[in-house]
Formats: sequence, structure tokens, C-alpha cells
Amino acid sequence: MLNYIWLGLMVAAVIIGGCTGQLKEVADKGLEWANLAVVSIAFALIGIMALWLGIMRLAERAGLVALLARVLRPVLRLVFPEIPAGHPAMGSMLMNISANMLGLGNAATPLGLRAMKDLESLNRHPGVATNAMCTFLAINTSGIQLIPITAIAILAANKSTNPTAIVSTSIICTACAAVCGVLMAKILSQLPMFRLPAPPDGLPLGREPQASAGTAVVATDQTPPVNEGEAVAPLQWWGYVILAGFLFLFGYFFLRLIVPETFGLPVDAETVKLKPYIRVINAFSLLAIPFLLSAIPLFASLRRVKVYEEFVEGAKEGFNVAIRIIPYLVAMLVAVGMFRAAGGIDLLSRALAPVLGFFGFPTELLPMVLVRPLSGTGSLGFFTELVKQFGPDSLIARTAGTIYGSTETTFYVLAVYFGSVGVTRTRHALWAGLTADLVSVMTAVVVCRIVFQ
Repeated sequence: MLNYIWLGLMVAAVIIGGCTGQLKEVADKGLEWANLAVVSIAFALIGIMALWLGIMRLAERAGLVALLARVLRPVLRLVFPEIPAGHPAMGSMLMNISANMLGLGNAATPLGLRAMKDLESLNRHPGVATNAMCTFLAINTSGIQLIPITAIAILAANKSTNPTAIVSTSIICTACAAVCGVLMAKILSQLPMFRLPAPPDGLPLGREPQASAGTAVVATDQTPPVNEGEAVAPLQWWGYVILAGFLFLFGYFFLRLIVPETFGLPVDAETVKLKPYIRVINAFSLLAIPFLLSAIPLFASLRRVKVYEEFVEGAKEGFNVAIRIIPYLVAMLVAVGMFRAAGGIDLLSRALAPVLGFFGFPTELLPMVLVRPLSGTGSLGFFTELVKQFGPDSLIARTAGTIYGSTETTFYVLAVYFGSVGVTRTRHALWAGLTADLVSVMTAVVVCRIVFQ
């Protein structure tokens, strides 16, 4: 399906640009976004990915990934029945989803790419997305997030009296989007046009080769496969004491962020206005990355893992993954940039506005809604313009903030995640992701009209 969409965007951009006299802008934007894909995105990811993939390596060696998979196995087995019990993919996906929920974008992307690599280790058809991959992408493109930090920041910067008002509406919308996205992925996977071909060794359709519990079967070009139970010593009593003290220290930090006045710390006016649950979410978001970056190496060290050596082994993969996704990023971002420069988004907006207006959809939101699956920065620009035009506390601005906080750049996510493992046939992943986006948008319009009007 991406073949036709990519071709359509490229050809439509040239035709529309020729008709509107913007062929130069189309060509310039294509070259600009090709450079952006490599320099500003792929290369910028190398350091971040090296850091988080190194931390993931430590988590695997210490047995944390397998532990997470075992704890939530009943829930994950319902969503991903084709993944063997105890496989590292379960833990990797859980860590990615948790990072997304806390709004930790810098951590979520590398963890998601690691999860895709683990899922690829079970793939019987290289280059073709598995059912588990499509479901995982549907969850990611639903934009699961407890607090839409960027949207709140834009509202606050424009002097909103209650910038956190969109938190509850965003949670409702993203929850509905996630459920519908997963259901759509499950339904579409059963259709003949999206069904996987029969496995080459005659296994029943939908079954994957089994892996031993806690052992990854992933092997990259430079990184040796991970065996989580190998050379890992059990925790001694003093190890538990150290971990307890470490958790107590972060508990203290957590309480200081929630109720700073209790500890005699100065409190600014903005913090005083925040509701208690918003303070809790903000504290989780602020402490999550420092906690993970210190707790995982500490736990691994207490289990006799050679933390520096293992971190370096995991970090080596960051460069390889960033290089692998470059062709996919260039292809997708160039097509999107050319289509926008040609005025394709404006044409779509004008064509769809009368129909959507008839059903009560605010036509002012249409440009942002159309751009959101294609470009994060583009949709952020439209959102900022809406806030300035209608005011930060208007129904339009809050609806736009809810949409921005509960949706995702679906085409970018597909290009990066599938590109990292060399998948070119994405099957129904795009339709499941766009379904999640559509449900989130429609839910946002209805819920915000009920809550804010």
C-alpha cells in the first residue's frame, strides 16, 4: 500500500505544482527534506539510540526485560498471541509503550526500534510485516500518552488560564484510538488481501517458531545475541539494601516535586495552580529518565553484569539502525514535503471542508488534521496558528490541542520502525494506524464540545 501512496504523493505534487506554478518550490522542498531526513533526523538519532540501546542491553543481561514480560504476560498474550511466552519482544514493547505514556519521546523511539528488532527475530517472511508488528505499530500510532506535554506548553506560552485542561480529553481520545487501532489491526489481518502466506516449513498459519524463555534469538551485524540468564548472579542481601535505599531516595525526590511546600521549598504560581494528579504526572515524567539511566545499570551491576562492556556492545547498534532507516526516511519525507509545497494539503482541505462542515466538524481544524499523520512540525505549526488566531482557551484551540496530543505522525512512524528492520511490505499497518488517528480526531471533536462548550 505504501507503494501506491508514495507514488501518488510524488506524482500529485508535480502535477499540482505545475498547475499552480510552484514547481520550483516543489523541487526545492524535495531537496530540503532529503537533507532534513539525513542530517536532522537520522544522524540526530545516533547518539540517543546508542544511549538507550546500551541501556536496553543492560536490562536484558540483568533479566529485567524477561521479568517485565512475565509480570504482564496475561495482558500481552491477549494482544500478541503469536509471540512465544517469555520472549524479549514482550519486555521491549512494554518499555516502549511505558515511555510513550510518560511522554518520553527521546526514549520511546529507540526502545520501539529495539522492540521491532525483537519482533523481526520471529519473522518467517523477511521484508513482510508480521501481525505482531502491525498491532505494535497500531498502538504506537494511536499516540498513547498520559499528558500531552508539547500541546500544554503551547497553550501555556500563549497565556492560557488552564493549559492542562486538555489532559483528561487527551487521555479519553488516545484510549479510544488505541482500542480501535488494535481491533482494526486484528480484523484486517484476517482479510484475504492482508493475510500472510503459508509458512515455508508447514507450521500452522499465525504460529511462530518457539524461543526458549528469556532468550533472544536476535543477532545483528556487530552485536552478539543476548542470553539473559547467562553469567547473572542472584542478588545478595546487601544488594537488596542498596536497591531499597536507591528507591527511597527517588521516592524523596518524587515527593519534593509533588508537594514542595511540605519540604519548605519555594513554589511558583504556575505550580500552585496545577491539580494534584497533574503534579504526579509531571513528577513521573521528570524523574523517569534519570531513574532509568541510573537504576538499570545499578541493578545490572549488583547482578555481576559487566555494565560498561555490555553498554558499549548495545550502543554499537545505534549507528547501524540510524543508517538503515535513512533510505526509508528520505523516501517518505521527500514525498510529503513536495506534496505540501505544491499546495496539496490546501486543495484537500477545500475539497473536504463542505462535507465535514455538514457533519459539524470544525473546518478550521482540517489543515492540521490532514498534516498530522504526515509531519509533526507541520501540524505543530498549524496548532500554534490556531491558538494565536482563536485564543488559547477557545474551543477550537483546546480541540486542536487534544487532537495533537492524542495522535501521531503515522507515516513517519511506519517509515522509521519498518525501515529499521528492512520491512517493505507493511500489509495492514497503515490502515490500522490511520484508523487510530481518525477515531482520535472524531472523539476529540465530540468530547471537547461536551467538556468545554
